[in-house]
Amino acid sequence: MPGDLTPMPSHLLRTATERDASHIHALLARSGLPTSDLEVSQPQFVVLCEGAQIIGSGALQRFGSLALLRSVAVEPQRRGAGLGRVIVQELERRAHASDVAQLVLLTQTAKRFFEHQGYRVIDRQQVPQAVQGSEEFRSLCPTSATCMVKMLTGPGRQRNDRRARASN
Repeated sequence: MPGDLTPMPSHLLRTATERDASHIHALLARSGLPTSDLEVSQPQFVVLCEGAQIIGSGALQRFGSLALLRSVAVEPQRRGAGLGRVIVQELERRAHASDVAQLVLLTQTAKRFFEHQGYRVIDRQQVPQAVQGSEEFRSLCPTSATCMVKMLTGPGRQRNDRRARASN
């Protein structure tokens, strides 16, 4: 169903809390994703839960009007059921609501997944310096990782953009 972020009644998508940190770290480690910069970079996580168990995560690391979409992971035995898509859609919704205009990501294994979500491949050098300076870009993800971007647009953003131009 469009706009429905709960794929099945037994799943809950929520903002992560400090108590979730160790579970998120373990999930990311099992998924081969970096964790060493999480305390310093402090991305804003969401977690997908089945009962009391975290089965998926994803995060936004904000850089002004753009954000790094990162740490999207689903427990290996739960992949292929659309749960990653649900997490990405929620992160996009939150980014849009926070006036983020562009999402950037690096991936080594999920290029096709993100292409199906509307992301397109760009050269790493096209990404603004603030993001290029992040630990994820500088050292955690190899230069062979695919860089992708998605512009977030919609009626609210266009209306706000027009209002801002009119006041100048």
